[in-house]
Amino acid sequence: MNYIETERLILRDWLESDRGVFQKMNADPEVMRYFPKTSSAIETDNFILAIQRELKESGFGLYAVEVKETGAFIGFIGFHKASFKASFTPCIEIGWRLNKTAWGKGYATEGAKACLQYGFEILGFKEVYSFTAAVNTSSENVMRKIGLQYVATFDHPSVAKESHLSKHVLYKT
Repeated sequence: MNYIETERLILRDWLESDRGVFQKMNADPEVMRYFPKTSSAIETDNFILAIQRELKESGFGLYAVEVKETGAFIGFIGFHKASFKASFTPCIEIGWRLNKTAWGKGYATEGAKACLQYGFEILGFKEVYSFTAAVNTSSENVMRKIGLQYVATFDHPSVAKESHLSKHVLYKT
């Protein structure tokens, strides 16, 4: 099922053909540099299953992203029910992870703007959060471009305190 279409992108259900590309993305240290570690093929498969379960149960989730012009799968953009222990959770989070071949083309901003519109107009969201490691200035820039406002900095409870990735920035609509 296609959920959202933009000028250049289709945000859709996950296909079996996405699996191999996503496994390679999640094993790439450059793609995963703002995460505590890369993911194995099995961890990626389990992540896809969790995404598919959330899409089925909630009617929203992390949508697979396809470039219209080429049909290439380039990652995900979408929503997730964040539930780790923090002052702002549980909440609806908007997030993205794109293959490095898709970086610098404005796809994250284009897709996330469309997701927010869909979330508020179709899904009835009242507010949406986004967060990333404070060192991930590229994602923070996308948050600003899609109209989110800075709220705070926090230590992510799932990241080791001594890690350079522990400190996160929090944005919301």
